[in-house]
Amino acid sequence: MASTDVVDEQFPQQGHGFLSRERIVAKPGFNRWLVPPAALAIHLCIGMAYGFSVFWLPLSKAIGITEPVACPADMGTLAQLFTTTCDWQVKMLGWMYTLFFVLLGCSAALWGGWLERVGPRKAGVVAAVCWGGGLLISALGVYLHQLWLMWLGSGVIGGIGLGLGYISPVSTLIKWFPDRRGMATGMAIMGFGGGAMIGSPLADMLMRHFATDASVGVWQSFLVMGLLYFASMMCGALGYRVPPAGWAPAGWTPPANNGNAMITSAQVHLDQAWRTPQFWLIWAVLCLNVTAGIGVIGMASPMLQEVFGGRLIGVDAGFKSLDEAQLKELATIAAAFTGLISLFNIAGRFFWASLSDKLGRKTTYAVFFLLGMALYASAPHLGATGSVALFVLGFGIILSMYGGGFATAPAYLADMFGTRMVGAIHGRLLTAWAAAGIFGPLIVNYLRDWQLARGLPPARVYDQTMYILAGLLLLGFVFNLLIKPVDAKYHMSEQQLRETEPPKPAAAAAGAHSAHAAAGGQGALAIVCWLAVGIPLAWGVWITLRKAFVLFN
Repeated sequence: MASTDVVDEQFPQQGHGFLSRERIVAKPGFNRWLVPPAALAIHLCIGMAYGFSVFWLPLSKAIGITEPVACPADMGTLAQLFTTTCDWQVKMLGWMYTLFFVLLGCSAALWGGWLERVGPRKAGVVAAVCWGGGLLISALGVYLHQLWLMWLGSGVIGGIGLGLGYISPVSTLIKWFPDRRGMATGMAIMGFGGGAMIGSPLADMLMRHFATDASVGVWQSFLVMGLLYFASMMCGALGYRVPPAGWAPAGWTPPANNGNAMITSAQVHLDQAWRTPQFWLIWAVLCLNVTAGIGVIGMASPMLQEVFGGRLIGVDAGFKSLDEAQLKELATIAAAFTGLISLFNIAGRFFWASLSDKLGRKTTYAVFFLLGMALYASAPHLGATGSVALFVLGFGIILSMYGGGFATAPAYLADMFGTRMVGAIHGRLLTAWAAAGIFGPLIVNYLRDWQLARGLPPARVYDQTMYILAGLLLLGFVFNLLIKPVDAKYHMSEQQLRETEPPKPAAAAAGAHSAHAAAGGQGALAIVCWLAVGIPLAWGVWITLRKAFVLFN
């Protein structure tokens, strides 16, 4: 059977349409550095999921405008979804976060295989429609004051867009950068961490602009951001290209010849990958790393305030002894702390993933766990010494490894299972994120409340929590230590390799693509594309740093 016949048999539904995978196979001269900004254009948009809390307080006064209109005490949850006479509670709005990340993990797991078949362009377009369209539905929900429409729009439909948008560039970037797998995925996933840095101040500016005596300005902000995100994500999706079969960077030595047993030259099918012990060990490694990190993110603001109390503002008093004005000053400093560690989170995604190309994925995760254990275990001492700078630096490094864990995971999977179906395998792995999103906050929040109920002073309630999180990292270290190369019995057969072979461009055979193809021209276009995503990201970093200066004033 001819190669093109095999491709058509494997992807019968795609045909040769505009969104088909065959249409985006790169032609000679394509510059591979055009792909990362396309991925960033999508991840910087969907990363706003982290910043949605900026809408909660305004939405809690959508009817009252200046003060919330309280619902009757006996009003049930179902009635609150449909009421038009009273304002929503923040805890009801906060369910959006749960919907976001549950749907992200589920959609990535369910449709990862579909993404590998149809290619990143079609998946990126669907993600743009879901995320941008979800915001438009939410705008209608705010305008009509129907909470169920918000949950459906941004929570469910938007959550599906999150999952597809998150995994859409992973497989493509790994195939374009087999020589720098960690760096490539780190660049894209860095954008997901940075999306809130752009989206949150943008949302604040829009709400202030649209606010009137009769509106808090949220539905108009949703409308503008939905259209803006849709356009940006469509540009990213249409910018995706996949390398032709047999393409390799100039001068790169394939894994089979580099002597590293932890980087396979074989391929493992999606249907087999999740049956291997390596998949579940990596699942546990990611879950434990994220559980520890997400717990810190969730408690960052109250933790700093309760551990240092009045010392943050030059007052020798505990947290419970401060008056209302002092507490407000403390909250401003804690917000700066939250912003600063988010920068560490973002930078860590690129730094650690890039470093993993040198150290190896297994060694990099070992560093995460060993260094993380030391930092978590020393956190109570850092708090007791009163050194804000050391405390902030310690948790900054912890959060950098939290982000680095996300960015390094796709490259770890490619090393273990090959690149052929790594996007789909990564989609299944993201269920570890959904699980960690439940475990982390539960461990931290319930322990905190339990210890406060026992009468512990606020400055001491996090001590046991830090030791427990350090214990989780010890468990993760053991799981990571157990990861070995995948047994050959799980490798694809010759028939499966033929059936999943990447398509060739219609106009030219893959052999026409030399190893120098992607390094060729289009340099000016690459610069323009990088500026298009780099300028908004730099603006978000500057806004965050400016707020973070409060910490050390």
